Amino acid sequence: MSSPVGPQAGPPGASGDGRPAATEAARSTLRHSLGSPILFAMVYTSLASAVFFSLGVVADHALGLTPIVFLLAAGMFGLTAMSYMEGASLHREPGGSTVFARYAFNEFVSFIAGWAILLDYVILIAVTAFAATQYLRVFWAPLSHTVEALLLALAIIAFVVFVNVRGSSWRREYRIGLLVAVAVALEVVAIGIGLVTSFSPGRLFAEIHLGSAPTWGGLIFAMTITAIAFTSVESASGLAGEVRAGRNSLRRLIASGTVTAAVTYVGIAIVAVTALPLPGHHFSDAPVVDVFEQVRPHWLSQAIVYAVGIVAAGTLIAAANSAMMGLSRLAYSLSTNRQIPSGLGRLHPKRSTPYVLIILAGVLAGALVVPESLDFLVGIYAFGAMLAFTIAHLSVCRLRYSEPDRDRPYRMPLSVRVRGGDLPVPAALGVVASGVSLGVLVVVHEPARYVGLAWMAIGIALYVAYRKADETSLLRRVTVSPQMLRPEPPRQRDYGSILVPLFGTPLDQDIIQTAALLVAGEPTDDAEIDRSTIEALWIFEIPMSLPIDARLPEAQVKEARKVLARAKAFGEEYAGVQVATATVRARRAGHAIVEEARRRGVEAIVLGAEEPSLMRGGPRLGGHAPLENFVGDTTKYVVSKAQCRVILTAPPAGSVQPVQDLPTPLEMMAAKGGQGH
Repeated sequence: MSSPVGPQAGPPGASGDGRPAATEAARSTLRHSLGSPILFAMVYTSLASAVFFSLGVVADHALGLTPIVFLLAAGMFGLTAMSYMEGASLHREPGGSTVFARYAFNEFVSFIAGWAILLDYVILIAVTAFAATQYLRVFWAPLSHTVEALLLALAIIAFVVFVNVRGSSWRREYRIGLLVAVAVALEVVAIGIGLVTSFSPGRLFAEIHLGSAPTWGGLIFAMTITAIAFTSVESASGLAGEVRAGRNSLRRLIASGTVTAAVTYVGIAIVAVTALPLPGHHFSDAPVVDVFEQVRPHWLSQAIVYAVGIVAAGTLIAAANSAMMGLSRLAYSLSTNRQIPSGLGRLHPKRSTPYVLIILAGVLAGALVVPESLDFLVGIYAFGAMLAFTIAHLSVCRLRYSEPDRDRPYRMPLSVRVRGGDLPVPAALGVVASGVSLGVLVVVHEPARYVGLAWMAIGIALYVAYRKADETSLLRRVTVSPQMLRPEPPRQRDYGSILVPLFGTPLDQDIIQTAALLVAGEPTDDAEIDRSTIEALWIFEIPMSLPIDARLPEAQVKEARKVLARAKAFGEEYAGVQVATATVRARRAGHAIVEEARRRGVEAIVLGAEEPSLMRGGPRLGGHAPLENFVGDTTKYVVSKAQCRVILTAPPAGSVQPVQDLPTPLEMMAAKGGQGH
């Protein structure tokens, strides 16, 4: 059920497989003792794979300055990784930049970051799937044709969807980490061979004419799209709270990732600039193959090309899988925080994976593959990445001021004292770099401007409409119980119809949830389908000094409509539950409840037990006390007079907020004649 800010429940296991509880507990213990190797697999997958498709797009725009662009990108990766690692260690919840923004700003900013990254995950799946087909064409030439490549790319996306719905095991992630290590090693060896056979210092800067070759617009665009390698830090931060890594291991991971990006990206760029005529050469969609086809002798070139083909395809498919895993965790976070409808984050009944959004992401990725244009897709990707990274850097800066004393297992270096707080210089530089890049990208790249802005506008409109319909603040965090994302196994309904009086108290949603669980389930016959209803009732108590049909204050009417609308929206999130709303006027609430239950023919009443009147004495501690000492006049009247069962719910002792999960209700079943159990 919904509730104000509270601790976020852990994400659904990306490896849920329906095993017994004992097995799940053992696996959970294993997950928390994994340490940094799993972070290595997540971070390095995108780093190792992005060069296989980004090299051509960057080189086509940056030309001879491609090595410089990639060197700057390695530095930007270091800044981004430091911000994400500090943010993830500060608040160990799944969600990456959405979590940082939530605690630094509010729920609306958090949604903007999450919606932007959601677009990036979908694009990354499409890009990596298509790029994998272009590297496999070294083994099968027909993949250079449009139809064959498209069909194989769609098959790869379908495979990724299947694997993630089924659940990706952590052991599989270790194998992916091994594959990534092989890919990095191969890249280093190939770079060494390329430099030995084709490096020419004289050609390195000979063709650079800044302003014309490359143009300023092309250079800036090339610098922004290198951010496609950074999604790995977003995925890795989604593991917050599930892996154990100390300060030193996080520092080593960031340092090694930055050095690896610098060596591999800059090395391949240098080989490309010296081995190919830039400008003058237009890269294919397998740019690394283009580079190493220039190596001599021919037999060595062919050996490298075949090795690159198989390793690149495997690494790209692994990157697509990692992107889908990151998307599924982000979807879970957005769903449990009521930023997207709970139905989109619905979990598979056996695998505990958000299969609805995984399938939708697969469909969208398949649609994006159809144009088969990496330049188009990578530009839109850069828009979402720069927007999310700007928010992430800014959030980490703000959290240094709003939560200065909170424990940070990783704290980025180089802080300066500004206005009474420690401003992290790397994060501040990241804000400037990513913010400026975002602005320039919107100006120079039309697809990013139109598609990216349209995506954000649609998302914001849906977010506002969803929150307004749910009568929820746009800025405040509201969580939903993770159990609401898990479909309950079919069961026979306890009741076909229940009356639920509402009074605008914090207990109202607990009452609705209790009633929804009692009427949800499989009907026993066709006639029962129409009777599976919650009758949500608001009672206007009219004092004796006024006629029963007296005009009601507008504030009371608005409050009644608001409470009933929320009850309807909340109750109907349960499968097979219909909520009918109504208002009645009465002199006494208890009498109205009993009469409405009789008139509507309901099978039960679910009622929130109000506190007893202090004038008549409250419950005494110790010993046993009669029922009237624990409940108020309305409850006593309904329990004693109702001709159907009455189920009372009450908050835990001392609770002043609505509880996160369904409480164990105090069930006092009153049979006809007033007998209770």
